[in-house]
Amino acid sequence: MLRGPGYRWVVLAVGTVAQAATAAYFLGLSAVTPALRDYFGLGLAAVGTLIGAISVGLVLTLIAWGGAADRFGERGVMSVGLVGAAAALAGTAFVHTPLAAGALLVLAGASGASVNAASGRAVLTWFPSGRRGMAMAVRQTSVPVGAALAAAALPAIATAGGIPAVFLTLAATCLLAAAAVAIWVREPPGRPARGTRPATGVMTVLADRRLLRLSLAGLLLVVPQFLGSVFLVEVLHEGAGLPLGLSSGLLALTQVLGALGRLGNGFWSDRVSSRLGPLRVVAVAAAVGFALSAALEPGPAPVLAAVLVPAAAVAISWNGLVFTAAGELAPPDRAATAMAVSNTANYVAAAVAPPLGGLVAEVAGWPAMLGMGAVAALGAFAALIRLAEPVAGRSAGT
Repeated sequence: MLRGPGYRWVVLAVGTVAQAATAAYFLGLSAVTPALRDYFGLGLAAVGTLIGAISVGLVLTLIAWGGAADRFGERGVMSVGLVGAAAALAGTAFVHTPLAAGALLVLAGASGASVNAASGRAVLTWFPSGRRGMAMAVRQTSVPVGAALAAAALPAIATAGGIPAVFLTLAATCLLAAAAVAIWVREPPGRPARGTRPATGVMTVLADRRLLRLSLAGLLLVVPQFLGSVFLVEVLHEGAGLPLGLSSGLLALTQVLGALGRLGNGFWSDRVSSRLGPLRVVAVAAAVGFALSAALEPGPAPVLAAVLVPAAAVAISWNGLVFTAAGELAPPDRAATAMAVSNTANYVAAAVAPPLGGLVAEVAGWPAMLGMGAVAALGAFAALIRLAEPVAGRSAGT
């Protein structure tokens, strides 16, 4: 069983848990934005900037972590990164200024970036092409599932123990995930020995025009994803007047629906042997959903929620398609690096979208912010037009 074909499911399960642990702080903190604003004395744009600090750290280190995973394997890279994230999050529990908290969240993002590249590489190297879309969807489902669990748990933790308790809980989660990775993650049979330098250089990956177009589409799709995730509670509570508890519950529902969407998209992409066809449909659906939400805001609140929650869920559901396509486009032995390039574009948008969205909402209102998400999704569709599919049946990174 160890390192045999069946062991791929163990690797997938542990990689999924590790990604959920990082998603809990990367996306889950949006569930306690009112508490963060009170604790640090922040406005909408400022709290968006604080949460976006995590993405800044990811952007700075993703490609380096991807190169390390291609050369040294997933287990050490993810274990070290998760321990570093736990240390940074624990430190955030003991600071009282937004500047210090932001600096530590940058470090948490920089460390957690290890999981984004390495866990994706583990899935692509362990699973064959015909099962890869669904397997990657399971792994990517960990992001909204981790965010949903955080959205459900963190408000109560913040109420009982304050913001310090929130950060200590997130740190403990990362430590547990690090232990699981160290114990159970292994390389598949037949992979080069750890420390072997990949035959293809990083610049070859960076110069791949198809990968760059795919990365641009992902960057643009992150805008509605993060506007919906970070500000859904604020739109429904402050904008439409729904109770805070109900708004937080709808955020958790959005993440669950987004997770189911990722599974559905992965199954769909395997059945039609296409990553980009389903991705184009998702981009159009997100654009329509956010445009309708902009037209409906500020309500009536039940109607707005009935449109915005599915729209935000659709905007969450696309990541596995981009991630799998990036790995399948990769040159030999550079799957993690290619996925890291794609993810770097995503996290550039993730760092910019929350503060920019908060600023647009403060200056022009919630409809303008939601319209911004619709325009970005349309831009993603435009970037995907006539983009060629990865070679069918290719073994990623080999």
